[in-house]
Amino acid sequence: MTTDEPALPLVAIRGLQKVYIRGEQAVPVLLGLDLDIPRGDFVSLMGPSGSGKSTLLNLIAGIDKPTGGSIVVDGVDIAHLGDADLAAWRAAHVGFIFQFYNLMPVLNAFENIELPLLLTGLSRRDRKDHVEAALEMVGLSDRADHYPNELSGGQQQRVAIARALIADPTLIVADEPTGDLDRHTGGEILDLMEQLNSELGKTIVMVTHDPRAAGRARRMVHLEKGLLVSDADYQAELQASLHAAH
Repeated sequence: MTTDEPALPLVAIRGLQKVYIRGEQAVPVLLGLDLDIPRGDFVSLMGPSGSGKSTLLNLIAGIDKPTGGSIVVDGVDIAHLGDADLAAWRAAHVGFIFQFYNLMPVLNAFENIELPLLLTGLSRRDRKDHVEAALEMVGLSDRADHYPNELSGGQQQRVAIARALIADPTLIVADEPTGDLDRHTGGEILDLMEQLNSELGKTIVMVTHDPRAAGRARRMVHLEKGLLVSDADYQAELQASLHAAH
């Protein structure tokens, strides 16, 4: 007789520490944090400025290296990879969505989305097929030849999301993805992110200051002064608070 073992988390963080050195001063930002993120989860990281949430996001994405502890992503402890190996891992496994889009102004929407595929062995025809599918997914098939300055903020963020998806990453990280958008447009971007999570099963980790944006996630992780102070299923918590109010 066999028993089903629980699935390992996609991201397993243990004893994570990050200390920045400024001159002769050591500035601790993360103080031994533990966190698991299951495959297919949608997690929002919240907390006041200086709480460590953006640092945590950058460490999970392999943009920065920790001072101590481990970050195991899909079986790989990225905390101990060398710079070249970490860069290769990041290119293969992480899709990035930024507050200010980070699109190349001299490239049109199609070319911006295609950029990550230039690092792969895909043929030009296959790259074209992938980009066209991504453009259709984000509702911009008719904007393929438009440059960033010819697109609205919401359209630019959709291009950025398509670029984040194009190489089928293991993990999508989003840093204030609605921070530069009005409420309506931000809601449309969050709708799209929810769709990526629920329909495509993409694992998303998002930093946000906006409680409305955080409410779209499956879980909310709250940091204060480098420590995890709460880790809750946001929707369950919200329903419980609404029930208590009535």
